[in-house]
Amino acid sequence: MSTRLPEFSVENASPEQKDVLQTILSGPRGNLNGPFLSWIHSPELASRAQELGAFCRYGTGLSLRLSELAILCTAAKWKSQAEWYIHYPIGVEAGLNPEVLEGIRQDKVPKFENSDESLIWRFVDDLYEKKRVSDEIYHEAAAGFGVKTVVNLVGLLGYYTLVAMSLNVFDVRADGQVELPFPETP
Repeated sequence: MSTRLPEFSVENASPEQKDVLQTILSGPRGNLNGPFLSWIHSPELASRAQELGAFCRYGTGLSLRLSELAILCTAAKWKSQAEWYIHYPIGVEAGLNPEVLEGIRQDKVPKFENSDESLIWRFVDDLYEKKRVSDEIYHEAAAGFGVKTVVNLVGLLGYYTLVAMSLNVFDVRADGQVELPFPETP
């Protein structure tokens, strides 16, 4: 999966690494696809990150469709090959329009049919491009989703930025990934 990290084997894993692996494999994910084989080299980080990730993926108060949209926007902003590859089919199955996702992948302003999707995209785009969210977009998101969910959305974006950075730095590809959704840059 990665050319930058030493190969990991369960047989040579420390007790801490085995504990984290067992927790991940017995949780809602059930697999190590993504950043986990990078993070396993720091079992303390892996343990904490996988807990945060489980919450951000399954407990934010956003629908799966909107969570996956936020994740895919993050993948596109970071040009994260594995993150896009893993989450694209989940997003489409959750109801996201493949044409809209293709626009996001190509860094084009998408044309949404659903106002909640448009709001997620505008929130994410504002945050990643300006490093802030305008008052207008913030108040619209707070009114539409609730303050708690907006806080959780920011957490989700932060977590998936960590995922994207980890995948990019350690040159991780997803299981079965052959084609890359983004051009490789040096």
